[in-house]
Amino acid sequence: MAAVAVLLPATDKLAEAEDFPSKTIEVVTHAGNGGGTDVTTRMMMMRARRELGQDMVVVNKRGGGGAAALEYYKTLPADGYTILTFTVGHAAVVAKGQGGMTIDELRPIARGTDDPQILMTKCGVYSNAEDFVAKQKASPITYGVTHLGNIDDVSAFMFAKKGGMMTPKMLPFDGGAELATQLVAGAVDAAVLNLAEASAQIEAGEICPTVVLADERMAKIEDVPTAKELGIPVSFSTVRGFAVHKDTPDDVAQKIEAALLKAMNHTVYQGFLTSVGLDATSVAGSDVWGPQIETTVNDMNAALKELGFIE
Repeated sequence: MAAVAVLLPATDKLAEAEDFPSKTIEVVTHAGNGGGTDVTTRMMMMRARRELGQDMVVVNKRGGGGAAALEYYKTLPADGYTILTFTVGHAAVVAKGQGGMTIDELRPIARGTDDPQILMTKCGVYSNAEDFVAKQKASPITYGVTHLGNIDDVSAFMFAKKGGMMTPKMLPFDGGAELATQLVAGAVDAAVLNLAEASAQIEAGEICPTVVLADERMAKIEDVPTAKELGIPVSFSTVRGFAVHKDTPDDVAQKIEAALLKAMNHTVYQGFLTSVGLDATSVAGSDVWGPQIETTVNDMNAALKELGFIE
C-alpha cells in the first residue's frame, strides 16, 4: 500500500503532462496593442495554437518597462498555462533588480526575434554615417527613445560614449510609431528604432536608417554600416522570446517549446520576419535563447552601471 501511495503523485503528474493543454493558454506581454512585442507574440500564436490544439490569448500588463508584467507573472502557477513574452526590456528591469523576479526563476523556451537597434535620422539632415558621428563630436544631439533606462537610451548613450561623441540628450515617447512621426517632424535629431517601427516612413524616403548596432549588416538595408565598421564597438538588439516558470514540468515545457518552434518556422511567421527585415536566424530554441537571456541581462547590468542608472 505504501508503494502505491508513493507512485500515485508521479502517475498523476505524468497524466497531467500528457493531457496538456486542456484549456486556454495565456501569453503575458508588457506591450500595448500593436506594439512590436505584441505583434510578435500574436504572430507566434497564429500557428502555435494549432500545434497545441488549444486557444491562446494575449494578456497585456503594461507598466515599468516590463516590471508590471514580471510582477504579475510571478503570481501565476508553474503549469504551462501562462507563457511570458521576455524581451530585452525585461532584461533591463531584472538587471536593475525590479519586477520581483530573477532570470533563475524563468525557464527559457524559444526566441522569436533578434532585431538589431538602428539609429535613424530624417533623410537629408546628415550626408552619411560618418557625418552623423562627426557632428555629434562637435555638439550633442537629441535622440528620441521609447524608454529611459532601457535598451533604447542605453544603445544611444553607449554609441556616443564608445565613439568619443558628446553626451546626447534623450527625449522619450510612448511608442515607436509616435517616435517615427516626431523624427520626421523634427522634434528630435535621431531616433533609436527597429525597421518595423519606421517601415512606412523609410519607404516614403522620410526616414533614413543611418547606423546598425549589430555585428553584421542587415540584408534589408545592406547599404547601412554597422557601428563596428565605424570603429565603435557597440552591438544591441531588441530580442523577443518566450519563457515559463522554472518549475514548470519538463514534459509540459518541452511540449510548449516544440510547438512554438514549429509555429515560428512555419511560412506564416517566417513571412512576418521577412516583412520586418529579419530572417529565419531569429528563431532559436532554448539551447540558444537561454544563454542569450543571461548574457543580455549581464550586458545590460554592466551598461546601466557604467551610465549611472544603477550603482
